[in-house]
Amino acid sequence: MKTHRWKWTMRVLCITALLLAVGTILPAMAADEKKPEAAPAAPAAAAPASAPAQAAPATPAPAFTKEMADAIASQKIAMDTIWVMLAAFLVFFMNLGFGLVESGFCRAKNCVNILFKNFAVFAVSSVAFLVLGFGLMFGDGNPLLGLKGLFLVTGADNSPALGDAYQGVYHALNWTGVPLWAKFFFQLVFAGTAATIVSGAVAERIKFKAFIIFTLFMVGVIYPIGGHLIWGGGWLAGKGFLDFAGSTVVHSIGGWAALAGIIVLGPRIGKYGPGGKMNAIPGHSMTSAAIGVFVLWFGWFGFNPGSTMAADGPSIAHVATTTNMAAAAATLSSMITAWILLGKPDLGMTLNGCLAGLVAITAPCAFVSVPSSLVIGVLAGILVVAAVFFFDRIRIDDPVGATAVHLANGVFGTIALGLFADPTVCPAAAVAKPGLLLGGGMAQLGPQLTGVALIAGAVFTLSIVFWLVTKLICNGIRVSEEEEMEGLDYHEHGNSAYPNFQLIERR
Repeated sequence: MKTHRWKWTMRVLCITALLLAVGTILPAMAADEKKPEAAPAAPAAAAPASAPAQAAPATPAPAFTKEMADAIASQKIAMDTIWVMLAAFLVFFMNLGFGLVESGFCRAKNCVNILFKNFAVFAVSSVAFLVLGFGLMFGDGNPLLGLKGLFLVTGADNSPALGDAYQGVYHALNWTGVPLWAKFFFQLVFAGTAATIVSGAVAERIKFKAFIIFTLFMVGVIYPIGGHLIWGGGWLAGKGFLDFAGSTVVHSIGGWAALAGIIVLGPRIGKYGPGGKMNAIPGHSMTSAAIGVFVLWFGWFGFNPGSTMAADGPSIAHVATTTNMAAAAATLSSMITAWILLGKPDLGMTLNGCLAGLVAITAPCAFVSVPSSLVIGVLAGILVVAAVFFFDRIRIDDPVGATAVHLANGVFGTIALGLFADPTVCPAAAVAKPGLLLGGGMAQLGPQLTGVALIAGAVFTLSIVFWLVTKLICNGIRVSEEEEMEGLDYHEHGNSAYPNFQLIERR
């Protein structure tokens, strides 16, 4: 037994010694491999004993040449362009989300019509923005209109908003390096989004051709005029008004145009009864609506972070986080608010609550801290529920809640920037003045309130005019009572979204 123990003890000692030897030898060998070989000594030249020793001349560092600087600049332009285009593709994908949300919130008998409008709207917007809209919005001109390169994006890239003047607004980012057509495409998907907002608000009773014609006016004239004031180096930009990604430029402008259309059209048949009675007209597919909101939430990560227009890592990360936090907070606050008011958590209200948070954070996303984005989201979720009830009470019939989401919260988000702006949180916010709640007083809130008022007056007035012009061109913009009752799918398109199912609807 003692012999067996002795053998195992010797084995353990041998293995330990071997491991110690390996641990000592291997680092020494690695050090030898890394050590550069000494160059063979050159025969020393005879030198006078009195000659002083001279140090070897240092190797000069390579000069930073113009070619090297150009290569770095070219790489930055390439990265910025890739990021801008990727973000634009995400915003384009939001068209799918709007189509699903709007069709889901409306009745099955109008599903084809709404999908058709959402499909056609981007094609119409593309032509209108190329032919006239981009020039009016971004062409160099005066505080109200762009005038140079007016048609078909002709001439040099002379727009102040996308050149030195815009860099003066957001000086931390290099807007001038992105090629003109990247700027155009990115701005085009935003213009198409504004037009899509109108689609849902006037759903279930507007003539298809009337909507197409108004979209031409919307993207060719109305949206660019409002946008030039802010993003085109116009009057509001000169007054210090800020809107990072479009709470006003996209959502409020779309919301004011939608409100004007609702007023000119009137409510759907059966929506309001005598004595102020309101009849609910439920949508046909909450599945479609929920998937649509998921798509929009995802697409918003192109909408807001893409508005850096540069591959600026810290800014992109900050904007993406504030965007997500506001959406999450608004989802929860709208759910709780509807739960309290209706007695049960309502999916439709909660879906619109998420969108309301996204709309509200769109203007201030780069200018506010992450905790502030939570507060903005909470308030947006409460506001959207209140706005739905308010618009119904004043008989504004909006089948999808576009005015409550995009108009009410576009205005709120723009004002929230003036309340919560913090110049220290994000590189893209380097020039923002502190908001009212950070002790900045009216320095930033004043310009924000001025912008809200001016855009409201200008866009609503222009929209009323163009809705009336559209009514004249189309010999009325509303379908007949019979067509509305039987559904626009059959009468406007001779089609059905669900031909193999018998659809039973209340009205």
